[in-house]
Amino acid sequence: MQSGFNAYAAASKAALNVQSPRELEAGLLLKAAARLQMIVDDWVARSGELDAALAYNRKLWTLLVSAVIAEDNPLPVEIKRNILGLANFIFNRTFQVAAAPEPQALAALVNINREIAAGLRGR
Repeated sequence: MQSGFNAYAAASKAALNVQSPRELEAGLLLKAAARLQMIVDDWVARSGELDAALAYNRKLWTLLVSAVIAEDNPLPVEIKRNILGLANFIFNRTFQVAAAPEPQALAALVNINREIAAGLRGR
């Protein structure tokens, strides 16, 4: 009897921890923004982490673009265009920052990730 209760409790706990795709995307965007912000906040000590943080952010946005351009994506065309435009900006800014690293150049990447995450969460 106890094992049945334990299985039920474990399943209930797992169900509470399931995130919607939008929540997951928002969380990943916030994680990328936080990594970049930590580098900005302590540029001298953390600038060596820049390439990895930029790569993470670029991979995340590549996945978002893949989801947006999928044939079965129900988003309206205008929203898809806006996301693709943002992704284009993100990719260009990423290459600019990698070529000429400056902490203030990361502000746009951080802000876009935070704003998109807030929109995904409905805030």
